[in-house]
Amino acid sequence: MDAADKIISRAERDASPERFTHVQDPEKKHHEEHEPIARTYTSSTSSSSSSDVSQEEREIGMSRAPTQREDVDLERHPTALSRIQTQRSQHSATVGASIKSRQSRRPLPGFGGGKPFPPPLPEREEYVVEFDGPEDPMHAQNWPLKKKLLTGAMLGFTTFTSAFGSSIFSAATRVVAEHFNVGLTVGVLGTSFYVLGFATGPILWAPFSELKGRRLPLVLASFGFSIFSLAVATGKDLQTVLICRFFSGFFGACPLTCVAAVFSDMFDNRTRGMAITVFSLAVFTGPLMAPFIGGFITMSYLGWRWTEYIIAIMGFTAFTLNLLFLEESYPPQILVAKAAELRRRTKNWGIHAKQEEIEIDFRELMEKNFSRPLRMLASEPIVLLLSVYMAFIYGILYLFLTAYPLVFQGVHHMNLGVGGLPFFGMILGQVTAGTLIFLRQPGYQKKLAANGGMPVPEWRLPEVIAGGVCFAAGLFWFGWTGYKEDIHWIVPTISGVLTGFGLMSIFLQALNYLVDAYLMFAASAIAANTFLRSLCGAAFPLFAQQMFRGMGIQYAATLLGCVATVLIPVPIWFYLRGAKIREKSVYAPTFKASQD
Repeated sequence: MDAADKIISRAERDASPERFTHVQDPEKKHHEEHEPIARTYTSSTSSSSSSDVSQEEREIGMSRAPTQREDVDLERHPTALSRIQTQRSQHSATVGASIKSRQSRRPLPGFGGGKPFPPPLPEREEYVVEFDGPEDPMHAQNWPLKKKLLTGAMLGFTTFTSAFGSSIFSAATRVVAEHFNVGLTVGVLGTSFYVLGFATGPILWAPFSELKGRRLPLVLASFGFSIFSLAVATGKDLQTVLICRFFSGFFGACPLTCVAAVFSDMFDNRTRGMAITVFSLAVFTGPLMAPFIGGFITMSYLGWRWTEYIIAIMGFTAFTLNLLFLEESYPPQILVAKAAELRRRTKNWGIHAKQEEIEIDFRELMEKNFSRPLRMLASEPIVLLLSVYMAFIYGILYLFLTAYPLVFQGVHHMNLGVGGLPFFGMILGQVTAGTLIFLRQPGYQKKLAANGGMPVPEWRLPEVIAGGVCFAAGLFWFGWTGYKEDIHWIVPTISGVLTGFGLMSIFLQALNYLVDAYLMFAASAIAANTFLRSLCGAAFPLFAQQMFRGMGIQYAATLLGCVATVLIPVPIWFYLRGAKIREKSVYAPTFKASQD
């Protein structure tokens, strides 16, 4: 953990000491007793005992000064304090904000017009706009329920469109390969390049959404996604099709990155888990809904190009909805707009939002959004092993886009459209898993409340363990019932219920485990996870044909099932030893004793 990481960790602890009452400071791992850090308020008259820390924090742009005077801050509602610290820790951990990195050695330019420099603002914090209490209707969590639901539906459609676009092209792979006179593996690159765009897109969209809010990147990405989908539909050569598929995925990664953040903006801790579950269903049902639709389109007189025209139409619909009806939900950006209105109407140009004080540095952006995730991937066993597990199941999701046609079109002689319908077995399994997790949320909230609001990450793992068993069993079932025509097609179709259930259970709860385990570094942990799993999602379809044809359907599925079985102990180990593993981590705040 470098100096910047340590300050981010310390700043979040100081901002919300109640969240870390039982949590060990990474810098005090070897001390027998942990002394909770009392919240301090530094100012220009800080005591000498805190001056070194204050200077270090000022140098990386992490001032510990409160957003109002101390006497006012102490009267704040806990909800308002929690929101303030969340906003600050979010952008400090995600975007570049270091004043140190922007220092210039050039002489300070003159003020101009023979004027002297004006005196500094008397009390800078008094010019910082904030929300008007915890019930301020401007805050997204205080929006009317109808508005939240409409926003959620609109963004759910945007996310579904992006996920849908990742796999609809797979139904036309063989036709596209024949059209451009290339091999089938080259044709599969149309899907792989799109998923590769998913891997690289978050590098841009994650910090962009923390700097400029959620609305702007979502609107821009919806437009870019639609344009490149049109380019694929009208491409005259294979290289145009493949390159534009990559950029479709790059822009399509924005909803996958930002929509969950919008839900976090709108819903509090009690309802956020349920909202994210619904969002995850849109992410994972999209790729499975597309193949049969793409198959029927490819078979018809419309041809394979209309698989992309349909996506472009859906994309422009999402773009129009987002442009006209989507409102900004990111609290710091809402305050930027509020400050701009107050400046314009009062002519007091000192009024500003805290977000406007951020100075951006490319080196620092790369550090926080690329370097740190890779460091965590290499040094944190929880991040590494869960990322490998999730990358494997994500790769299987896209590998099935090749394996299912081999079984249902190759063995059972279904056509392109009907051959995509067995994916509904996996969809049913995913919906079942999402419903189960949804129903378990009230019980989880009761445990959370009984534990003083402190999440125990291992509470998330029972669903992951059950999902791992179901996922492995589904793979064996699929292989040994799908390799010969004598077995009715419904039998391998039903296997999808188990694989779909396992996929959703593992994926959703493993992500929640990473968030609970790493708290202020959760964004970096998820970034590492997203990068690795997207690479596997892009790579797995490339060897699926050779693997299933060369080994045979039953033995290829058996190999995959064995790998899935080997990975089952990963969440079991973390369930039993996760707290001890996190005690040795320099990134994960840990409980000194089990809270179960």
